[in-house]
Amino acid sequence: LRGRGGAGFPTGMKWSFVPRNSPKPKYVVANADEGEPGTCKDRLLMENDPHQLIEGMAIAAIAVGAHAGYIYVRGEFRYVIEILDRAISEARARGFLGKNILGSGFDFELYTHSGAGSYECGEESALLESLEGKRGVPRIRPPFPAVVGAFQCPTVLNNVETFSAVPAIIRDGGAAFAALGTPRNGGTRLFCLSGHVNKPGVYELPMGFNLLRMIYEVGGGIPGGKRLKAVIPGGSSCPVLRAEECDIAMDFDSLAKAKSMLGSGGV
Repeated sequence: LRGRGGAGFPTGMKWSFVPRNSPKPKYVVANADEGEPGTCKDRLLMENDPHQLIEGMAIAAIAVGAHAGYIYVRGEFRYVIEILDRAISEARARGFLGKNILGSGFDFELYTHSGAGSYECGEESALLESLEGKRGVPRIRPPFPAVVGAFQCPTVLNNVETFSAVPAIIRDGGAAFAALGTPRNGGTRLFCLSGHVNKPGVYELPMGFNLLRMIYEVGGGIPGGKRLKAVIPGGSSCPVLRAEECDIAMDFDSLAKAKSMLGSGGV
């Protein structure tokens, strides 16, 4: 699994950076800020299957030994926070959160935290500043959040889609997940297809799916049969691809080679 928030950093490696023997408490934080124009996947995951996110965060907590977690939600998503709070209450009532989860002896509490609509807080260190009640301004790195994160403690910080992919990997196995994508780019990805296409929407497709196929087969082509001119492949902060560059596999490595980014999947 590579991070679905933008950078595509290997998730397991990121979790392994958390110092196991630190005397400080550890935290798990979900980045649900989703402020990138053209990106609308995390909101759908939280609306339609919040328990998938909760389970993914609980698994991360067990992996690194964290006992508290936060879902940092974009301020405009007020109704999403209500959905998450209800789901957290349901999970707690069933024994999936709180003290002694399912008799395992492991404790994990989860909380929602509302942002205030700052685009900058989608950047992980600015998000942590905001979570602590300070101005959402990026920190100078190093140190990285795995060592000095929330409240100056070791922290796992991943995107909503990243955590949401974890339960399926545990259930079906790593090999099954990897087989859904291309080498080094396993699994499926939610692509937010918008702009001048006949069928805009959020589509789950294998990693490495061809961009032209996405536009013409999945998205139904360009209205009025007009000519393709350019595509933003991963949200508005990603370099634009010219039409002749669009016969490309939509994965982290192929787009990096084309000097752009898969980013947050906002096509």
